[in-house]
Amino acid sequence: MKIYTKTGDKGTTALFGGTRVPKHHIRIESYGTIDELNSHLGLIRDQNIHQDYKDLIIHIQDRLFIIGAILATDPQKAILKNGKERLNIAKITTENIEKLEREIDTMNEVLPPMTHFVLPGGHQTVSFCHIARCVCRRAERLASALNDLEPFEPEALTYLNRLSDYLFVLARKLTYDLQAAEIKWIPEKS
Repeated sequence: MKIYTKTGDKGTTALFGGTRVPKHHIRIESYGTIDELNSHLGLIRDQNIHQDYKDLIIHIQDRLFIIGAILATDPQKAILKNGKERLNIAKITTENIEKLEREIDTMNEVLPPMTHFVLPGGHQTVSFCHIARCVCRRAERLASALNDLEPFEPEALTYLNRLSDYLFVLARKLTYDLQAAEIKWIPEKS
């Protein structure tokens, strides 16, 4: 597979299905941000964390590739002439969403209750989680805007929402595991 094709030299790119759009199109921004999030998750996975977290992150990264493929597909060309779907890959399912919810609930069982917002930081690995959470929220905002223009599978949007929750709780759980300080945000009085 050749890496450079020169077809994007004039600021356009092809969606899955062949339609060319500007590289700044919201669809490109959406799946590009999913790709950015996936890279941040790889960085978290490369840290010295429990293998269970790494295994789940690999699973999440796979789901993000599915979401990226959904977002990269021209909805006008999603169904082939023979009636089959162009994307012959797994879908984002309610089971995928529920898996994240179970992981959130399991981690929360051992964490102290939240009484305040927390300041991101305390340990490099925790900070990577917070950055990934913020990128996930941006991906969700972009995907939501795209969905308003050209609706796609609702589970994909729900998954992104739940994933940002998971990343927040993972940051708290890693703070706990690494015995790092969790600093509460207590607003100063004026």
